[in-house]
Amino acid sequence: MDFRKHFETAWQCTLQFIGPVLLLTLVQLVIVIISLGIFAPVTSAGYMHSLLRAMREGRAPEIGDLFSQMSLFFSLFLFFLLVLICTGIGFMLLILPGFAVALFIIFSTMYMIPLMTDRQTGLMESLKKSWEMAIRQPITDQLVISVAYMVIMSLGGSIPFAILVAQPFAMFLILSVYEERLAGRSGPRIEHTTTFPPPPPQPGQ
Repeated sequence: MDFRKHFETAWQCTLQFIGPVLLLTLVQLVIVIISLGIFAPVTSAGYMHSLLRAMREGRAPEIGDLFSQMSLFFSLFLFFLLVLICTGIGFMLLILPGFAVALFIIFSTMYMIPLMTDRQTGLMESLKKSWEMAIRQPITDQLVISVAYMVIMSLGGSIPFAILVAQPFAMFLILSVYEERLAGRSGPRIEHTTTFPPPPPQPGQ
C-alpha cells in the first residue's frame, strides 16, 4: 500500500473543500452534543458519504448530507451502543485493554459505514465485507491505517478546535483506502506480458 499517496489524497481533499468541510464538521459536532450522542452514528454515516461524493465527484459537502442516511438510524444506533459497551468494559479493566478493544473495532469495522451508504448493503453484510477487506494481505497495511486513524483523532480531540480539521482528514484517509480496497488491489496494477521465442526456421528458408 502506498501510504504516502493516501495521506496526500486525504490532505488535498481536506484543503480543496476546507470551507464546506469545516462547516459540516462543526454542525455535526453540535448535533452530536445537543442530541447527547444519539444522532452520532447516523450523522457519521451521512458525513462519510458526503466526503466520499466529494472525493469521487468533486461535489462540495452540504449540511443536509448529515441527514441523508436516516434510514440507517436504528441499526447504526444499536451497533454503536454495543461498541460503546464493549469499549467501556475494556477501559474498565485497564487502559491498555481499552485501547486494544478500540483498535480492534476500528480495524475490523473501518469500511462498514462506507459500504452501507455506498453499496447499500445491510449491517451484517457490510460488517462481514469490512472484515474481509481489513484482513487482506498484507494485514500490516490495515493495522498501520487503523493506528494512524486513532492517532489523528486523538490529537484532534486533545487540541482545541483541531478536531475540525483532524476529523475530515482522518475520514478522507479511510475513504481513500476504501476506494483502493474496493477496487481489489493493494497497489499499482502491473501488467505482465510473456515473450515467446521466435519459431525455428523452416527447411528451405
